[in-house]
Amino acid sequence: MRQIVLDTETTGLEPSQGHRIIEIGCVELVSRRLTGNNYHRYLQPDREIDAGAIEVHGITNEFLDDKPRFQDVVEEFVDYIRGAELVIHNAAFDVGFLNAELNRLDGDWPTVESVSGVLDTLKMARDMHPGQRNSLDALCKRYDIDSSQRTLHGALLDAEILADVYLAMTGGQVTLMLDGQSESSEQGGGEAIRRLAADREPLTILKPTEAEMEAHTAYLDLIRKKADGTCLWED
Repeated sequence: MRQIVLDTETTGLEPSQGHRIIEIGCVELVSRRLTGNNYHRYLQPDREIDAGAIEVHGITNEFLDDKPRFQDVVEEFVDYIRGAELVIHNAAFDVGFLNAELNRLDGDWPTVESVSGVLDTLKMARDMHPGQRNSLDALCKRYDIDSSQRTLHGALLDAEILADVYLAMTGGQVTLMLDGQSESSEQGGGEAIRRLAADREPLTILKPTEAEMEAHTAYLDLIRKKADGTCLWED
């Protein structure tokens, strides 16, 4: 079975508002094995990138000045995904943007769903872990996937990480435990709970810097993007 783990980066959150794809990253799996036959393109969107989006992925308008447009790569992209199952985290977001790009083109281009199957790992994760956080970062922690390189979001890097997460999610028995709960505590073993002494020193309260607050806001934007437009941590 051929599967393509796919992610995109965009100029903003809504294709209906004219936002465009600026990066496509794909990782190929055949019979659950990474093949190295990956697909990666940066794209010129012919519009300004929202400041909030730049804070998330770090891709600037200047960087994209000499990059091809979607119409320049559409044939190779459709040929690459044809007949495969696309594995996407929050598939409605990425498929919606891809179909919007296809609809803008002259000619009778097919929708993504008509040339490929689509598997949404966000829906899968919600079914497997109801009531828990199921962002890509949360799944990396739950399945012990190294995402330390993910200081900024990039389509190819996120696709590579999602491929590891997907293989872990579907590879066998899953430990159902809350985020931050160790396997030993889940099984009733391990060290006993240690309570803090009543006469301990007061805890230091550190207030976030302006840069940290900006990073936090950018992260909430990312959560909204990956969670189908909702974010529970916003005021």
